Amino acid sequence: MPEPIYRRILLKISGEALIGKSDYGIDPKVMDNIAIQIKEVIDMGVEIAVVIGGGNFWRGVSASANGMDRTTADYIGMLATIMNALGLQDSLEKKGVVTRVQSSITMQEIAEPFIRRRALRHLEKKRVVIFAGGTGNPYFSTDTAAALRALEINAEIIFKATKVDGVYNKDPKRFKDAKKFDKLTFIEVLNKDLKILDSTAISLCMENNLQLVVFDITKPGNIKGVILGKKIGTLVMKG
Repeated sequence: MPEPIYRRILLKISGEALIGKSDYGIDPKVMDNIAIQIKEVIDMGVEIAVVIGGGNFWRGVSASANGMDRTTADYIGMLATIMNALGLQDSLEKKGVVTRVQSSITMQEIAEPFIRRRALRHLEKKRVVIFAGGTGNPYFSTDTAAALRALEINAEIIFKATKVDGVYNKDPKRFKDAKKFDKLTFIEVLNKDLKILDSTAISLCMENNLQLVVFDITKPGNIKGVILGKKIGTLVMKG
């Protein structure tokens, strides 16, 4: 069995990746596929933390653009991430994976508060820690939460899970001549305005030399493949 090249990762799952073929909400088959892939790498001894978005239920920026107070809209989005976190927790625990949900917003009946040392201890015990509630602050996306939590738990890399097999110079679904990048620097991502993560998250990764890989999570076995060093998706690093 090949050895994993990473021992502790942070997996960033966008809410949109959970929709599947529906218009909104959670597709149970998609969630089940993600849970199977996470279990595969847990069984290899890799420590995994997850930051999950809420765009399948709510997008604060869109609501704000339509007249809602931005702070209120963002707090509603944080609640959406907690719904997704509980859904992922349920899927994982049905497969025998021990999990903990930690929330930036206090919800003691259903989740632990985010405490860094407690999160580290869970990871050392090979529990999957699911971070919900973003950073707990409006105006900051779950992309920024992913970069922040990855640094706090000393993750070696961020796995950005999408529905596309990497980063392209333009939308591959609309343009047949779209070019895929195998590797990029953070500066290139910012200069080309590729929108892999928001600029705050990219800056955090760049300043702290935290690598990022963007890949298609809908293909079974891809998380394990990246863990084993296979050339899957697009690797983003400091230049």
